[in-house]
Amino acid sequence: MKLSPSLRRAQSNYESGAGFLAVASIGIPITETITAQKRDLDLWAAAERDPQDYDAVVESTRGHYARLVGVTPDRVATGAQTSVIASLVAAGVPVGAEVLCVDGDFSSIMFPFLQRAGISVRTAPLDGFAAAITDDTWLVVFSLIQSSSGVVADVPAILAAAEKHNAYTFCDVTQAAGVHPVDASLFDVTACHTYKWLGCPRGVAFMTLSTRFDPLLTPLNAGWYAGDDVWQSCYGPTMDLAPNARRFDVSPAWPAWVGAEPAIRMFADLDITEVWKYTTGLGDMLCDELGIPRQHQAIVTWADPDRTDLGKLIDAGIRASGRAGRLRASFHIFNTEEDVAAVVAALGR
Repeated sequence: MKLSPSLRRAQSNYESGAGFLAVASIGIPITETITAQKRDLDLWAAAERDPQDYDAVVESTRGHYARLVGVTPDRVATGAQTSVIASLVAAGVPVGAEVLCVDGDFSSIMFPFLQRAGISVRTAPLDGFAAAITDDTWLVVFSLIQSSSGVVADVPAILAAAEKHNAYTFCDVTQAAGVHPVDASLFDVTACHTYKWLGCPRGVAFMTLSTRFDPLLTPLNAGWYAGDDVWQSCYGPTMDLAPNARRFDVSPAWPAWVGAEPAIRMFADLDITEVWKYTTGLGDMLCDELGIPRQHQAIVTWADPDRTDLGKLIDAGIRASGRAGRLRASFHIFNTEEDVAAVVAALGR
């Protein structure tokens, strides 16, 4: 596969990635992220850091993420964890309303709704999920790419069914952003924790909101960083929150955002369709070598209930993961055909 110059530059921005097939669990940083965080640490140690130094970093990162997922920055709120974002959404569900989730979806976007009293939570398999949406469904909750299996949701079918039944949509793009094209404008709300495919330090997350869903939520986490002017919002009781999605911001863990800014900028500059073609190409190559059906996914899984295959990979120095009784090997832009060959050799196939 002939790669664009921009993708090749991005690949060269990693110090190492050979044998790392666990990005679906945790990503690895680019060299610019490492350099930026080391510099930030040095400045902090030298007493040369001020909290206001980080404002531009946060806003720049917000802008890069907005470009990556196809929305404007005013539709993007900053966060720290997916479950906190989901909890905010769960709090906005009207009493008596139904929320439809995917069987086996990641707990961080499901548990907050199960904890919410006064609403109904129903689940359905991803296969045929769109058909499970009814007139009683107020909110549809699903991951764009399933964490356990790497399967990509049938977004057009889900959106069509949601529109037909007048349901809102909440999509978790944590396992998609940075490897699969994401258009957050298609959904009423999205969540993304960026420490996987975007290779950011843990603690940098985003929520996007449609203009029709935004008024339905209350900024329960509002603090000084949700203010229209954050440095004039440090003390109450006067509260002048931002007029857009930024009123849902939580105060940033500064060092993490320093590392996130160059990483998200790099991916926002890439053609993510090319990234998906490259990573799924490696995935299909592995399927061919293992004699299993092609999955056309960046995350390749196969049955490994006793973790025998996972143990062989670990013994060979290959990092992968096991989820729901299956081995999960995930390919990103730093992986190559040599990684496929190494897996095949380790498994003795």
